[in-house]
Amino acid sequence: MDFRSDNVTGAHPKIIEAIGRANAGQVGSYGADPWSERVEARLGEIFERPVQVFPVLTGSAANVVALSSFVPPWGAIYCHPEAHINVDECGAPELFTGGAKLVCVPGEHGKITPAGVEGKIHGEGFVHSVQPAAISITQASECGTLYTPDEVAALAACARAHKMALHMDGARFANALAALGCTPAEITWKAGVDVLSFGATKNGCLAAEAVVLFRPEKAEEMAFRRKRGGHLLSKMRLVSAQLEAYLANDLWLDNARHANAMAARLAEGLAAEGCQPIHPVQANELFVRIPKARAERLQAAGFKFYDWEALGKDAWRLVTAFDTRAADVEAFLKALRESAAA
Repeated sequence: MDFRSDNVTGAHPKIIEAIGRANAGQVGSYGADPWSERVEARLGEIFERPVQVFPVLTGSAANVVALSSFVPPWGAIYCHPEAHINVDECGAPELFTGGAKLVCVPGEHGKITPAGVEGKIHGEGFVHSVQPAAISITQASECGTLYTPDEVAALAACARAHKMALHMDGARFANALAALGCTPAEITWKAGVDVLSFGATKNGCLAAEAVVLFRPEKAEEMAFRRKRGGHLLSKMRLVSAQLEAYLANDLWLDNARHANAMAARLAEGLAAEGCQPIHPVQANELFVRIPKARAERLQAAGFKFYDWEALGKDAWRLVTAFDTRAADVEAFLKALRESAAA
């Protein structure tokens, strides 16, 4: 009954089975294998155009390989203050870009706007200032909210006006896509995204992410940056096999739909008990106010979830996953009701 994160889960059984099958025999190394080739072809089908795909082990690696291929050391990367690249990557974006500056753009519910970005651009063309280089958005956002295709397109237009790239951190891309009901192409390159960090580990993989590149002229540089960053694995087939199984028969979307449905059920039950959401619940993350005494009773009963003090008094975060059981959600809601009586 662990609602701390979608990282607390194991891997989906079909992913483990795929690794076992790929483990047999001998094939080419460093991505010269049939699994890696098929994953790139499959993602091309999903995104409705040829793409260059760079599998890596972690989301942090995907983000920094993607950004460092577009951002010079004197560049500025515009992102939300709560963006993973700003809060949770231990300075890796600055390191891998050679010193680029992260410029935080405040915005409601974890999202930034073109006006917000414009307000933070200073000294364009002035040698004493960092220069606009990239906008990075998170889909779903760190607050569990979603950018619509129109919102992404507006940010892309802002990026183009200042000769910047648009990067999408898609650690929970499947959850966002399942909730939005649009196509992968409509929310990425058709809306102006240049490069996507395609997440899979939070949604069923063991350890597999990928950089999906929509700008083929950057492919050669990105290949070198992945190698220099230590993520060109010799046994790449064992990463690509995860991604192949993840994409097969829409497993990735089925997993995301289940996680989203569990979050929606949690949100409904919490609201019925007077525990209102702090941010709209649009994917599989919930930020909600629960009186501390009630929350502590739930934790004492064995439910795990995080105190989120950054959002003020009585703020908590709960995250559902592909393997969250409906019975656990109902048990949580039952315990919540009983906590009120106590």
